[in-house]
Amino acid sequence: MKKEFIYVKPRSRNAQDLFENSMYKLHSCRVVWRKNGEVGLESINNRHSFTMRESGDDDWEVVK
Repeated sequence: MKKEFIYVKPRSRNAQDLFENSMYKLHSCRVVWRKNGEVGLESINNRHSFTMRESGDDDWEVVK
């Protein structure tokens, strides 16, 4: 099965810190699951996993 990827950009200071230090400033994330308007994501370097709301998240935004 083909894997789905989402490109994210940090919005909050906490997300920016994780983006720089755990994700090595790599925008690509693997979609692990989708449920009830939320998406479970894993960074492509496998160092950080997180949940993001599909319609307006406080910490992350989807980059098109």
